[in-house]
Parts: sequence; C-alpha cells; structure tokens
Amino acid sequence: MPIRPRLPRRAVAALLLTLAAATPALAAKRVIVFVWDGMHPDAISAEDTPNLLALSRRGVTFEDNHATYPTFTMANASSFATGAFPGPLGFYGNRFWAPHGEGLDAKGGAVDFRQPVYTEDYALLRDLDAHEDGHALLELPTLFAAAHKAGLSTALVGKSGPAFLQDYRLANDGRGEGVLLDENTALPRSFARALQQAGYPLPARVVHTYGAGLISLREDNGEPTAQGKAAWLKDGVSSDATAAGDTTPEAANAWMMKVYLDEVLPKRRPDLSIVWLRNPDTTEHVYGVGSPEFHRALQAQDALLGELQAKLEALGMAGDTDLVVVSDHAHSNVAGPRDLFPLRQINDGRVAGVDPEWGYSVSGGVRLADELTRAGFAAFDGFGCIYAPVMSGLRADGSPLRPTRYDDDGRLCGKPGPYTTPGYKVPDELPRGALVIAPNGGTEYLYQPEHDAATVKRAVRYLQSREYVGAIFVARRYGKLPGTLPAEDVHLENAARGPDIILSYAWDADALIQGFRGTEYESLSNERGQHGSFSPIDVHNTLLAAGPGFRGGFRDPLPSGNVDVAPTVAALLGLPLPTAQGRVLREALRGEAGRALDAYRVAPAALRPREAAAGLRTQRLDGSALPATRYSFRVQLKRLTVEGRTYTYFDYAAPERH
Repeated sequence: MPIRPRLPRRAVAALLLTLAAATPALAAKRVIVFVWDGMHPDAISAEDTPNLLALSRRGVTFEDNHATYPTFTMANASSFATGAFPGPLGFYGNRFWAPHGEGLDAKGGAVDFRQPVYTEDYALLRDLDAHEDGHALLELPTLFAAAHKAGLSTALVGKSGPAFLQDYRLANDGRGEGVLLDENTALPRSFARALQQAGYPLPARVVHTYGAGLISLREDNGEPTAQGKAAWLKDGVSSDATAAGDTTPEAANAWMMKVYLDEVLPKRRPDLSIVWLRNPDTTEHVYGVGSPEFHRALQAQDALLGELQAKLEALGMAGDTDLVVVSDHAHSNVAGPRDLFPLRQINDGRVAGVDPEWGYSVSGGVRLADELTRAGFAAFDGFGCIYAPVMSGLRADGSPLRPTRYDDDGRLCGKPGPYTTPGYKVPDELPRGALVIAPNGGTEYLYQPEHDAATVKRAVRYLQSREYVGAIFVARRYGKLPGTLPAEDVHLENAARGPDIILSYAWDADALIQGFRGTEYESLSNERGQHGSFSPIDVHNTLLAAGPGFRGGFRDPLPSGNVDVAPTVAALLGLPLPTAQGRVLREALRGEAGRALDAYRVAPAALRPREAAAGLRTQRLDGSALPATRYSFRVQLKRLTVEGRTYTYFDYAAPERH
C-alpha cells in the first residue's frame, strides 16, 4: 500500500479538533509499549519481576487477555501494528510460503524464496513488501502510519522483524518523524549517523542496509547486538537446561535499552514508542519454561523495566506517559505424553534417569514432512536433515523414537554428520499433489499449490488420525470438510495468500514441568519451549498498563486481546484507526473516555465442525494405536458486546476423539 503524502499542518489541526470533539481528550502526552516477548502471566512474581508486579498493582491488570491465533510472534506483531487479524491483513508470520519473492536478508545473503521464509528479519520483510504482486505487506493501515499523518514522532527499538513491522513503510523510505533501532539496523540513515556521532556503536549488519560507502563502522564498533552462546549437552545440539548461566539475549537487550533511555527518549521525546525485547521468549525456546535460565531472563527483563521507569522519573516524563507492558503470546514446554516419554534428569551434560516430579522433557518434536512422506505424500518443509536426538523422543526404556543415522559424505544433508530425519527441501519443480509445509512451532501451515481438493481432503483425513494433531482449519474454497472448520471462523481466511490447511498441534494445559503448567507438540527442533498452538496456555498472555490515561489499582475481568492494543493506544493519542478489528479498552481508561463494567455483556460460546470425521484409524506419535475412530474439535470462545458491537475472543481449540 503506497504511503500518502503527509497532511498540511492546517489539515492535521482540523483533524485533531474533529477527533477531540468525538472522543474526550486523555491526559497522556506519550505512550510507550514495552513488549516482553513470550511473557507467561503466571510468571509475574515478587522474586523475579518486582517492578512488573508493582506496575500491575498501581495500574491495570487485564486478567483475561488473548494473543492472536496463531500465537506466533509475527502474527501478533501484525495485530499490534494494525489492530487486526492475520486473514484480513494477508500476513501469516512467523514462517510462511511466498515462492515469488526475491531479495536479500539482514545478513546480506540471498533468500531462497522457494522455501518457506522466516519473517523475523527486517530486510526479508522489505523483500516481501516489494514483491507481493502489488499488495502491501499488511493489507490494512498501521497505527504508526496514523501517528505520522498526525505529525507525531515515533521510535521502535528491539527485536528484528516484529519491531520493524510496526512501521515497515516509514523505515523503508525514511519519511516521517520516526526512528528504528533493531538487532540488525538503524533507520533512517540520519539516525544511524547521529548515534555514531554520539559515540555509540551500530548493529554490525547495518552496513547491509545502506550499501558500500553510505555507512562505515568504526574499528572498535564490535557487535553490540550479538546473541550470547547457549549451554549444550554432550550431543552438541540439545540445551543444558540446568546450566543457570547468562541468557543469550541479555547483553543485546541491555544495550538497546540503554540507547533508547540515554539517546532516543531524552533527545527525541517520541510521542509513541515500542520497545520489543527477546526475553523471556528466546530463553524459553532454548531452555524451557521454569528452567533456571528462565528465571534469570525474567530478572534481567524486569531490571530493564526498572531502568525505564527510573529514566521517566528523572526526565520528568513519568506523570504524562502511559506505559503498556504486553507479551505477544505466552509459552509452553515442548513435550509429548508422559506415558510414552517420561521426564528425565540431566546430569553431567547427558540425559539421565527418569524423574517424573522435577525432570525435563525428552520429546515433543514432530517432523510433519517426514510423517507425511512415510504415509505416501510428497511433502516438503524447506529444511535439510535435522539432528534432534533428545527432542525427537526418548521412550520409557531410554531407546530413541528416531534413531540417529549418519550421512558420511554429505550428499543427503549438505554436510557430513548425524541426523534423525532426512532433508525435505522444496525442489525446483514440485510434483503434482505436493504439500509444502511452513513449520511454525505449535501450528503448521500447509500449502497445496494446485488447490487440489482431493489431495487436501486426503491430507486432512491423515492429520485427523494422528493424536498429535489438535484443531484443523481449511481454506473456504474446500467447503465444510468433516472434522474441520473454515479458516474464516478464526479470522485466518485470505484467498490470495492464505494456507490451504492450518493445524494446531495437540497440547496439555495441566502437564507440569519445572513448576509451570502447559506442554505441546511442536515442529521438530531442539527447542525445549514453544508457542504457536491453540492451547489456553499459549493464548492467555500478559497485558498490564499504568499512567494518566488508565485507572489505578484495577483488575479488568473482561476479555481483551492483543488486537485491542493498537485501537487503545490510538485513542490515548487521539488518532484515527477506523480499520481496526479490535476495540478500545475503555473499561480500563480514566474519566469520560472510560466505560463502566456494566456497559458490557460477555457470553461464552463454542464452535464445532458441522460433522465429525469418521472411520479413522488413530495413531500416536510412536505408531501405537488408539481405539478412537471419530475426530472433531471444539473452539472455546467468549463474545463481548458493547454499544451494539460484538467482539470475539478465542480461548482455546481442543480435539474431541471417540
């Protein structure tokens, strides 16, 4: 979508007067949204997050907040950016298939768009925006674009991909009053130069943003946003969840927050900021929820919140700044059923004996391309050989579910070495009836390039017969297949860009690992923590707010969602955001802008396929049979009605097998 010319000052003034007449003015001069990536609301505590706990007590705690499904970072980043859902936006991050793109990634390397692409990369997002067949990357306007049209200044700091997505067109052409600093770049170039002149190093990959001669790094620049090294078991690929060392994003997060606090905030005083940092998410992925490293990640993130609050006080900005702390999703541990794969100890860098009370998972990874290939499908996921000796699954007797094999000459895997599943790169020419899978942790996207109904129906029935599959949604073009719901029912329909099949892996919201509930199957990797599923653990995330625009000491019992954050921020700043699908969280606002709780009606509801799938032979991940022959699922939700409009919040989707 092309950027419109900025409005003249008179037009801006007239627009703001109109908005002021329609909406009572709020007290805040600025809004800062601080995203704690992957923050589990149950992890707020006096021990690990005292600053966050204090903020929740003096401001608003949204007790029933919902991440956008699929509960990926980039899907929720698009909701933060627009107040809308992935289907209407035509954006399906984190990983999706867009085979007609071209370009370079943030490292300056060529991207192979035949494979599903991973969108946590500002340069790749630029590529997609430039090659999406005349469509904008996001098919609805953004909050940051509205801010710039109204003459407001903005700042984005943090994780490459989700931060950039908030203002991807501004950062692309340098227009407007905005700056961005992420792990790979600083935009626009005038901002990058200003940082250098102030004595700061730059992200080392910034040179790929501007090309030769436009930006040069000092000899002592270093790599201020480099990720730290993880601790591994003796196998070299599985994390040692007992290591209790530094978390990998800790130093980079601290450096980016320092730049924001010492350079951006005092000198630019942006009206709207988003600071998006990797902890605890990256640490959860590597080591798991509840691990010693997880607690360290929480403490490090909370310390940064304390620094932000102290800086606002020192600058005299605390009294007129609204601070919103939100997570893009919550997080689960990766694990299969305990009766197949019991938890185990870790000793001396190796998996040891069974420990059902306080052990770590040794299972939960599903290589769907491998499973489908074994069943006779032509399936590809864009990955080469994977070596996951632990998370592929260790049975109760200690034997591996996927034995290690070796590719000594590298012809199969691209390099010699061990593997547990072979490669499934998308070939130059796909066979007819092929399935391309975009692995996304707790949810998978499946594409059938010819949209062949028979292939899709056969794939759906296979998936319904696997215990590790939870909910299944299909594109509207296939009608109401038994045991499925249309993607549009959960705001995921997009005829041009949408997947043919969307599945959430199965989950267990009660399973306990390291003191935290919630496990799920995931796309095969060596990660101990994951999200993306339709589990209530992944869906119910953190949202807190404090400042002059918000009520004090208020626990909001109404359902809310990440899709509501952008319209609420827009209301705080007096900005129009007419295409938002979320609502303004007025029950949490002060004064005339607020609404009493009795103005809202909330009703629980559920969605189910019209017809169950029958005649199935259900199997578990280890190949053993279950007696179930019928499959369906339930999407549990709430409908909130206020002022004649109804908003839907999805709590979870759970399979029903009989």
